[in-house]
Amino acid sequence: MTEFEHLVQLSGITKTFIDGGQQHKVLDTLDLIIPKGQTIALTGASGSGKSTLLNLIAGFERPDSVADSSSTSNHHQSSGTLTLLDQDTTHWQDKQWSRFRQESLGVVFQQFNLLTPLNVNDNIAFPLRLNGQDWNPWCDHLADALGLTELLNRHVESLSGGQQQRVAIARALAHKPPLILADEPTGNLDQTASLEVMQLLCELAAEHQTSILMVTHSLECANFMQRRWHLNKGKINE
Repeated sequence: MTEFEHLVQLSGITKTFIDGGQQHKVLDTLDLIIPKGQTIALTGASGSGKSTLLNLIAGFERPDSVADSSSTSNHHQSSGTLTLLDQDTTHWQDKQWSRFRQESLGVVFQQFNLLTPLNVNDNIAFPLRLNGQDWNPWCDHLADALGLTELLNRHVESLSGGQQQRVAIARALAHKPPLILADEPTGNLDQTASLEVMQLLCELAAEHQTSILMVTHSLECANFMQRRWHLNKGKINE
C-alpha cells in the first residue's frame, strides 16, 4: 500500500442543511487530521453533525459549495478541502469515490447493513470480491477472533444482533483498509457484548495499523479509542 502523510485531512469544510426554510450549519469551516493508525472517538449531542462528518469522509455527502468569484460563470467550488490518502477530492467523480470506498475504506453501520440474501462467509468476503480477491488466511483469523467460524454457512438474518455486528466488523476489516468509519457500532448491543466487540475491533485494527473514526454516545466505548473529539456548534474540540 502506498505510504501517505495524512490519511484524512479536512481544511475549512462547511456543511449546511436547510430545514423548513431555516439554515442549520452542522460543520463550520472544520479543520481536522486523522493520521495513520490512530483511533478516535467522536462524541456530541444528537444532531450535531457527527454522522454527517462520517458521510462526508466516505463521499456519501458533499461539503457546501461557494461561488467562484474569479469566474464570470456559475462555477462553484467546495467550501474547503477534503484530502484523502494525500489526494484532494474536490474534483473527484463517482468513479474515484467508489474506488476509494472499495479499496481503502471499511464502514460499520449502526444498522449493520448486511446483505441478507447471503450467508456469513459471502458477507465477509464481499469487499474482497469487489477488489478481485478471494477468501484468505486473514479472513480465517477474523472469523476465529470474532467467533464466527461455526457460523460461516448461516444466513445472516438468522443471527442475533451481536452476531450480525461481528459479521459487519469482519466485513469492514476483510480487505485490510487503512480507515474504518464506525457509526454507533455497538448501539444495538447490550453492555457486555458492546465491550467485547470494541475490544476485538481495536485489537484487529491494531494488527494492520488501521485508523478508526467512531461516532459513539458511550463513554465506555469512547475509552477504547486513543483520542476523543467532541463536535459542538460545527467545531471539534479535543
